[in-house]
Amino acid sequence: MHDEGTRDRLLPPSQIKSILEDSFNQNQFSGKRILFLIPDTTRSGPVDLLFRQLHEVLGERAAALDFLIALGTHPPISDEQIFNHLGITAEEYNTTYENVTVFNHRWDKPDTFTTIGTISPEEIVELSNGQLETEVPVRLNKMIFDYDYVVVCGPVFPHEVVGFSGGNKYFFPGISGQEVIDFTHWLGALITSRKIIGTKDTPVRAVIDRAASFIDVPKLSICYVVEGEEIAGLYVDAPEKAWSDAADLSAKTHIKYVDHQYRQVLSIIPEMYDDIWTGAKGMYKMEPVIADGGEVILYAPHISEFSYTHGDRIEKVGYHVKDYFVKQWDKFRDKRWGVLAHSTHLRGAGEYDAATGREKPRITVTLATRISQERCEQANLGYRDPDEIDLAEWHSKDGEDVLVVPKAGELLYRLN
Repeated sequence: MHDEGTRDRLLPPSQIKSILEDSFNQNQFSGKRILFLIPDTTRSGPVDLLFRQLHEVLGERAAALDFLIALGTHPPISDEQIFNHLGITAEEYNTTYENVTVFNHRWDKPDTFTTIGTISPEEIVELSNGQLETEVPVRLNKMIFDYDYVVVCGPVFPHEVVGFSGGNKYFFPGISGQEVIDFTHWLGALITSRKIIGTKDTPVRAVIDRAASFIDVPKLSICYVVEGEEIAGLYVDAPEKAWSDAADLSAKTHIKYVDHQYRQVLSIIPEMYDDIWTGAKGMYKMEPVIADGGEVILYAPHISEFSYTHGDRIEKVGYHVKDYFVKQWDKFRDKRWGVLAHSTHLRGAGEYDAATGREKPRITVTLATRISQERCEQANLGYRDPDEIDLAEWHSKDGEDVLVVPKAGELLYRLN
């Protein structure tokens, strides 16, 4: 297959088109039904450019050329959002792209799934390095079995659960059943976000790749590494190989090293994250460079909910350090593991004394959003009124003790 990547220059559209032509012009794709798994609007990258170019390369040769938005458990996006995401109008969708259908992954409908295998407790012990021992059913959106090829097409970034996103992650959790989602997220939480984020080979990635091995439809990946909305690297190959090459470039592109930790970090959350479930990346990516006793402020005046999908569960559980759950596991084992994982990922490292019930997080996590002070405090988070935050003043303080991060959530900060 084909790969191209560099951290010194960006790939022009003509070069991207050439890579796609080289990869998909073989006769094996002619007359075939092809399904592309693509990201939703919470990921950066030129999805619109790739959509148009894939249609130009395959539209007249494929028997079907469809796209499935790998939502995980994010809310479905509307037709208008889909058209904006793909850079087309409703009229173009019904004319130029009339042979294309774009689907939302319906994680909320049990009848859309099929069980394709089971990972045994013994294998889970091996894959998780002894962290967990349980059987994990592998369920997947059964739509993919209506196609001759399934192609993952998405970006690769440092990721708090799996190490680096992309590749087979578009199957699990992208279009998977809740069992794999909950298991992998909790496994990542036990390892901790701070240890796993930006690490290439992780137990969570091993579980995801094992789950993907049950898929008997031919698979490919278009993994790309972005700077802003442009592509620095594009890799087309088997999912594991394309992802591996892209992760190597992402490690050079999306990790920023600094010389010291900061007392305060202001993470300015972009509007592509519309709840804390997604916007929490502004904490995950900053945790390594926040000093003990320091504070991260998630500044997001556009956010008014913890999660549009899991909000009720989150507010009942609250945000806590890992040991708060581990040392009271009988109390929490029946809760949604993915919610517990999100909770401790956002709260960060810390200690919990089961004898006294005292919790001691390493840092303070503060929300400057439209979520009220009462709800923040009930969820065990700090609160600031976003209207009282003067960005110009914060930028003037950016330096030795304070770090201001625009468009937080994609660039991982680490200490030299």
